[in-house]
Amino acid sequence: MLSRSWPEESRTAAKNIFTLAEHEAATTGVECRKDAGVLDETPGAYKAIDDVMAAQADLVDVVHTLKQVVCVKG
Repeated sequence: MLSRSWPEESRTAAKNIFTLAEHEAATTGVECRKDAGVLDETPGAYKAIDDVMAAQADLVDVVHTLKQVVCVKG
């Protein structure tokens, strides 16, 4: 679910919906900030990349799938 697609929730809403514990769990294995200042960037605030790619199946061929290892904000 670590995609940079169109947000499902607004950034403001994400700060009110997701907890710091949820953000920490969602970013396990990713080197990034894990504080309340980045809750608007938590993976759950974005559409799942698999869903985005499935919607584009007639336009693209998936050749490789990358895993996020770092996220820099601010």
